[in-house]
Amino acid sequence: MPEVHIAATPRTEFGKGAARRERRANRVPAILYGHGAATRHISLPGHDVLLALRTANVLIRIDGLPGGSQLALPKAVQRDPIKGTVEHVDLIVVRRGEKVTVDVPVVVSGEVVADGLLDQQLVQISVQAEATAIPPSIEVDVEGMAIGVSITAGDLKLPAGVTLDAEPDLLVLHVIPAPTAAQLEAELGVVAEAPEAAEAAAVESEGEAEAGVPATEPPAASE
Repeated sequence: MPEVHIAATPRTEFGKGAARRERRANRVPAILYGHGAATRHISLPGHDVLLALRTANVLIRIDGLPGGSQLALPKAVQRDPIKGTVEHVDLIVVRRGEKVTVDVPVVVSGEVVADGLLDQQLVQISVQAEATAIPPSIEVDVEGMAIGVSITAGDLKLPAGVTLDAEPDLLVLHVIPAPTAAQLEAELGVVAEAPEAAEAAAVESEGEAEAGVPATEPPAASE
């Protein structure tokens, strides 16, 4: 996996107010830790961080640090729930040749049998890989897969040097029978039952009105 270079500057101010000022300047507060070193509080350019995080498990070379650059992986990312902007990043220092545990996307290709429906239970899987050789994804080909066939974590074809860090019998995906037209109509019929009943009641009410039958009985005259 290629490295993405991002220039950092040290942070000397902390707290919510300082973090808001960073974000207004289109910068992202971050911390860098790992390998027994003291935690470093840094600031990163927001646009560069947003672009880098589009790649799962992106390897980031943090430049501009006292003592030289550091290689790091995003450990935790905090985003604005509405805007989607990155508000804070935890970065863990890694070394070449070091094994790390990461979650890798499971990407499916192909089409199952015509009368089957693919039910994917996991969209990512935990693996161990060398820090500079993390696979971008784990590919699964389901072309022509029949109903009842399943793939577990242990069935996944992992790249060389990558090992599974999950239970082998963990269900990743399986093929189930596709719903029939009758089943779909039955489900739609339940939904449509209430409007149909309302329409029938309206027609009946109109018929009574045409026949001169009042919709409700008038109140009895008082003696």
